[in-house]
Amino acid sequence: MVVTTTNAGATTAARRVTILGSTGSVGTQTVDLVSRDPERFPVEALTANRNVALLAEQAKRLNARLAVVADPAGHAELRERLAGTGIETAAGPQAVVEAASRPADWVMAAIVGAAGLEPTLAAVRRGAIVAFANKEVLVCAGDLMMEEVRAHGATLLPVDSEHSAIYQVFDFERTESVSRLILTASGGPFRTKDRAFMAAATREQAVAHPTWDMGAKISVDSATMMNKGLELIEAHVLFGIPEERIDVLIHPQSVIHSLVEYVDGSVLAQLGTPDMRTPIAYALGWPSRIATPAERLDLTKAATLTFEAPDPLRFPALRLARAALQSGGGAPTILSAANEVAVQAFLDRRIGFLDIESIVEGTLTALPHRPLRDLAAVREADAEARRDAAARVSACGASAVGNP
Repeated sequence: MVVTTTNAGATTAARRVTILGSTGSVGTQTVDLVSRDPERFPVEALTANRNVALLAEQAKRLNARLAVVADPAGHAELRERLAGTGIETAAGPQAVVEAASRPADWVMAAIVGAAGLEPTLAAVRRGAIVAFANKEVLVCAGDLMMEEVRAHGATLLPVDSEHSAIYQVFDFERTESVSRLILTASGGPFRTKDRAFMAAATREQAVAHPTWDMGAKISVDSATMMNKGLELIEAHVLFGIPEERIDVLIHPQSVIHSLVEYVDGSVLAQLGTPDMRTPIAYALGWPSRIATPAERLDLTKAATLTFEAPDPLRFPALRLARAALQSGGGAPTILSAANEVAVQAFLDRRIGFLDIESIVEGTLTALPHRPLRDLAAVREADAEARRDAAARVSACGASAVGNP
């Protein structure tokens, strides 16, 4: 992990902010925090995929300089909603990349999936502080991303609660003293369910996360436990710890957000209530800490914390992620791309829940795991995986069990 530490003390100066993906789950929570101290966090740019109404409301609320909608079809409506405000507007994927290139000190990279790769790279290449909530970016192009971070002196701050927790207790000065990383997982909505139940699971059941308020895609990833597989790959890239020294532990209460074990047997953990505004605020205020409205942790109320090992038979996604990391090359990119396609197909009620894992495994097995030497190679591997996964979705048939 490359960390720029030029600001060692408390930071009170204004920090200009750009939020990529401002209308999603992480984006809206970032907007909430920024709006509580607008003088300290003036907003350069906001981007959204299609939610023009919310984007326009956010832009006016935060007095942003620029608002960008990725879908060009929404540009006319965005212009109309922001007419007379003085806020610039733009549309299209390239406009999102250009928004990330604008002069903001701090950029939240919260665009879901591989679509977030190029905007995140654009912010990194400016040497900005980049808070990223998009694990797919590091899964798809981890080595390339970290090379860019080093080359441009950027600061990469994880916003996933698990990686933020590790970041806060990881000894970057003495990495040889770290023996193990332990990623905690809630277990998702199907933690206690058998395969027969999951075979008939509906979209509504899969997105009903028991402890976290998240978007649909990541909620389904939690239900399959693919999110933890992607996080395992992300942890390897971020912290440089080998795959065999990264474990996953089911912790349904979501109070302990992850742990770092040291060679002397000490285990350090970060605890808190399950509120994404806490890790977002850690990144937003870094290297200082800022106040949040998150509920304070009361261990007497939490009372009992429980732990269990993940079941590899009911949740094979962890095995697939480890296999991809071990294979190297383009395997993690293929894994992530195939998963995106399969999850969207499930959300669209085109396949069943268990079809997700079979599609991902089929694509991962079928395609070659070539080295990825540049961004063009990443795009090629991603596109090839999407085509293969889409064909497998079609082969599953138009009707999905449990999703009429």
